[in-house]
Parts: sequence; structure tokens; C-alpha cells
Amino acid sequence: MKHPNRIKAAIAEGRIASGYNLTYPSPHVIEILAPFNFDFVWLDGEHGPFSLSDLEDHCRTAESVGVTPIARVPNIQSSTVLQYLDRGIQGIMGPHIASQADAEQLVKACLFGPQGERSFGGNRGCDYDFELKDKKAYYQQCNDNMIVVALLEDGGVKENLDEILSVPGIDYFSVGPNDFAQGIGYPGEPGRKEVVDAIEEIHDRIRSAGQRVGLDVVKTEWVKAMLIDSARRFVEAG
Repeated sequence: MKHPNRIKAAIAEGRIASGYNLTYPSPHVIEILAPFNFDFVWLDGEHGPFSLSDLEDHCRTAESVGVTPIARVPNIQSSTVLQYLDRGIQGIMGPHIASQADAEQLVKACLFGPQGERSFGGNRGCDYDFELKDKKAYYQQCNDNMIVVALLEDGGVKENLDEILSVPGIDYFSVGPNDFAQGIGYPGEPGRKEVVDAIEEIHDRIRSAGQRVGLDVVKTEWVKAMLIDSARRFVEAG
């Protein structure tokens, strides 16, 4: 049976889920941070060097300490997303969601029918098909435990946002500030006022549509930032 998704639980409880972003393979980090009771670990499958075997090892480790594994995928093609889900990933962040068609494809890839078109296979993400007598109920359980996140990071998002927000099945929306800044003509300037204001406008429109912004649902810290900060404090202490 599927492990409870702690982000889903946090949303149901009205609290913000806590997690950390891991950009390089290291199951040991998940074990080391286990005593701090994070809700989830976010794996960067778009920019990080994670193989499918790495992903599976990280899912096993996360499950062993009660942490929900989620991941950003390199693209939203169904075959790509399925490889992540079959490893045991319980949350998918789809990058570059810039149109209604993109949002629909993301949902279709993440969820079993009738909400989506996820393919069933006898891998660990589907509990190895072990004595699943009621697959219809199992499909619904998987859907109920899945987090679907749309990452908005292209210049055309502002024009297409209403259509994107109309797609059912997405749990929350986040904006990728670096790529978004580049997409609206300010490469390398995510802190520029025009970019910050545009992102705030998007956040306001998401909330006004009754949808969730990532900042309202989850809080995260980068593991690399933790390491750099600790190293800097150590060196500065002499």
C-alpha cells in the first residue's frame, strides 16, 4: 500500500509542509536529516545528476524514515514522468508549464484514470503488483497520494494563466524566477523590480482563482545552502 503523502496531509491539516531540496544523489543526507522530521525531500531530476537507480534508492531511503519523496522531472512527457513514478516518487513538479495543453499533459501523466492516463506497471511504484485485488481502488489511492505541481517559468505564462488554472488535478503552482526573468526579457535579473512585480501579479491571480501558490503550501531549504552556510561559519570562526 502507498505511504501517506505528508504534503497532502499538511494541506488537509491547514499547515505548511517542510522539506529540503537535494540537487545531487545522496541517500545519506535523507538519513542524516531524518531526526528533524521534515515532511518531504525534493529531488532535482531536471538539473541534478540523478539516474533511475539513484531515484529508486532515494525513494527507499525516504520511505524508511517516513519522508515523502517528490521530484522535478526534466520534461512532462508521459514516458519520462512514468519512470519517476515507477521508482516510487509521490509528487511531480512539471517544468515549463506555459499553456493549458502543458497543464493537461502534466495531469494526464501523473494520475491514473479517470483523472489521467498514467500507465500501470509491476514496479515498486505500483507495489510490484502484489496481491492488488481491487485495482480500481488502488488507482484512486495512488491518485489521492500524488502531488502534482506546475512550475510556471516562461514569458507566455501571463497570457495563458487563466487557461492553465482551469485545468483540474494540479495541487499548487510555483514560479521559477530565473527562467521566468529570462522569459520576460531580463536574463540573470530575477530580483529586478519588473520581475518581482510580475511574479506577485501571477501569485495574486492564482490565489484569486482559488488555487494554491507553492509559498502557501510548502517551505524548503536547499541542502547545498545548508552546507555552504555551515562551511562559511566554520571558516569565519577561525
